[in-house]
Amino acid sequence: MAAHRHCIRVISSGCRSSNFVTPLRQRWASVSSGSRHYASLSKEQKERLAQGPSLADFITEDLHTAEGPPDGYSGKLVKEKGMKRLRLPPWLKTEIPVGKNYSKIKESLRGLNLTTVCEEARCPNIGECWGGGEHQTATATIMLLGDTCTRGCRFCSVKTARKPPPPDPNEPANTAKAIAEWGLDYVVLTSVDRDDLPDGGSTHFANTVIELKKRSSILVECLTPDFRGDMEAVERVALSGLDVYAHNIETVERLQIFVRDPRANYQQSMAVLSHAKKVHPDVITKSSIMLGMGETDDEVFQTMKDLRAVGVECVTLGQYMQPTRRHLKVSEYVTPAKFDYWEKVGNKLGFAYTASGPLVRSSYKAGEFFLKNLLEKRRNSSQTGPS
Repeated sequence: MAAHRHCIRVISSGCRSSNFVTPLRQRWASVSSGSRHYASLSKEQKERLAQGPSLADFITEDLHTAEGPPDGYSGKLVKEKGMKRLRLPPWLKTEIPVGKNYSKIKESLRGLNLTTVCEEARCPNIGECWGGGEHQTATATIMLLGDTCTRGCRFCSVKTARKPPPPDPNEPANTAKAIAEWGLDYVVLTSVDRDDLPDGGSTHFANTVIELKKRSSILVECLTPDFRGDMEAVERVALSGLDVYAHNIETVERLQIFVRDPRANYQQSMAVLSHAKKVHPDVITKSSIMLGMGETDDEVFQTMKDLRAVGVECVTLGQYMQPTRRHLKVSEYVTPAKFDYWEKVGNKLGFAYTASGPLVRSSYKAGEFFLKNLLEKRRNSSQTGPS
């Protein structure tokens, strides 16, 4: 990929915190409703989930080496009983964002009335992505459907409301205009959850993809919500002309009910990814897992295995970082060596791409570069045909 190309991502908001006063019985009812969609998986997919290798098959000396703190660091990495919060380790500290590219993108976004998840979700990579970082390739993340989410996940700082303002009908055109201005060649579209809309905002998503494809041959990734398990909405986006369909599983199955809004759940998210692949077999599917929330190694491994079983080809793993004091506390700061270990596990499980690191997020620009090259390689292969 050209060293000086710009890349912008229009990305999905997660949710902000809620007080989680929903009765436990009601939450489990939500989980059960998602399993109906999961039941639609093929027999082969279910068998692949139940069988296959265990984490023990992958464990080497690398795992035991990765468990300890890096040389020279004496701080606590795991939250103990009675501790208010863990101290931020040095490998998670980032510089204050500055630079010409950073200022240019910020001003352009304001002029076009577009919202970025970079700011709303307080992403630690905003300086690197907007400022250009290595190779001076600028990346931004824009949220569709406004800046207010209808859900309240305990890990996310995006503001919430039961009924947010209506979507801006000019947003698809404005988004395409912004991308044309910046000369981007790969864009990620995302959104807040809009449970207040009949189609969950899927038509708005699809229209944005169509507008983008009208203007250029840009590669488009959509990082979508779960649309309340509405598979017609999933299909609408999957068949809109996009190149990559992304939906984040966020955490392991056991922690879903404590981390995500009760309307989201593990089975429903797996069903979304499975259905996108079913209706568009050639699309690349992608998901993301946050670490440091109290999950076990076996649970992380099982989640990765489940994602592969529903056809997910790309996975990212990153450190959960508490956005404000009102949000879920960090249970553990995972070491860089441990993230390297999970990358090796992902490669052995057969993911086409595994991005694993403390500051890796669901749409990480290094991953976008890889996906761009993978998509172009597949396009060229399909055009030339078998030799």
